[in-house]
Amino acid sequence: MTRRKPPKPRIQKLRLRWVWRPNKRAWEPQHRTTWHVGGKRKERIITLKWGGDSEELDRLYWACERGQHEQQMVPSRYSWKAIVVLWRSDPRIQANLADGTKRSYRREMDDLLTNNADKDMRRTTRQDLRKVHSLMAETPRKADWRIQISSLLWNYAKNKCDWPLGENPAAGFDKYGVQNPFEPWPEWMVEYLKDAPETVRCAAELILGTGQRPGAAIGMRKDQFRGDWMIVTDEKSDEEFEVFCPDRLRSFIANRPSTGKHVLAKNLTQPLGYGAIEKRFSAWRKGMGKEAQRYSLHGLRKLAIIQLAESGATDAEIQAVTNQSMETIAYYRQKADRKRLSRSAQRRRK
Repeated sequence: MTRRKPPKPRIQKLRLRWVWRPNKRAWEPQHRTTWHVGGKRKERIITLKWGGDSEELDRLYWACERGQHEQQMVPSRYSWKAIVVLWRSDPRIQANLADGTKRSYRREMDDLLTNNADKDMRRTTRQDLRKVHSLMAETPRKADWRIQISSLLWNYAKNKCDWPLGENPAAGFDKYGVQNPFEPWPEWMVEYLKDAPETVRCAAELILGTGQRPGAAIGMRKDQFRGDWMIVTDEKSDEEFEVFCPDRLRSFIANRPSTGKHVLAKNLTQPLGYGAIEKRFSAWRKGMGKEAQRYSLHGLRKLAIIQLAESGATDAEIQAVTNQSMETIAYYRQKADRKRLSRSAQRRRK
């Protein structure tokens, strides 16, 4: 028995026509425009994927009428996708980036392109960025990354590719800054290190002396210490660089027995892992009471900033040691300045 064709929808609009699709057994709405070029008739047909929803059909129809349907949009020469492609293929830039930095930039640029790939950069306003930044407030680090990446690409497009762009809308943007910062260790907790398990004390000396992230410090090899100098690693950017080794750490390393290639050795060729040290650190910290529970191994890296600031080191000098952002250094420097100023003020009291 042959099924009867359902009645054609009664929705009628200028340039809207209904076409019967036997294979789908459904009426398909199309938006059709015609014009003449050199005496020849031209036609553009856009199928409206309405899914049987009259409100969606109305939205798609008026998008076509305004010339804003996705099939009518001509990709902009100055789109965000175009500048990302140019930036990623520029050998001058890529040669100077560490692998870790490339991965971070790729991740954030891919996020940017999710909803903005074909958008014209020239139409991006400061208000647009402020709105996006606010909408991403629940993930402040990613929100700040969006502004940073937008600014980087804008400057590259304008200054290196000579794109006709105005002032950078992301310049001088108020960011959320450091979120949930690690608390630097107090002096009393550093004093307790002399009674800590040997592996915990060694890890603490390495983190505090080098200013590295705990994982990089714990995995250091002995050959990374070369007289007055040491080779440290920035795990985030996958970059190694040489910095001066402080006297305390140099003496500590010199007096340790040789048990393998690594300072904290698991065996002759492998280091102890971060997990093993963290487990021993947590057990030691638990024995010091509730007040100690807020401090982590990462807090020693922040204490390194404070100690350097208290010694009179500039922000640039601190960054040369720890390779942290100026934003992070400024945050922890405030703590050092507060302590120094309060000491000076209190000593003048009668």
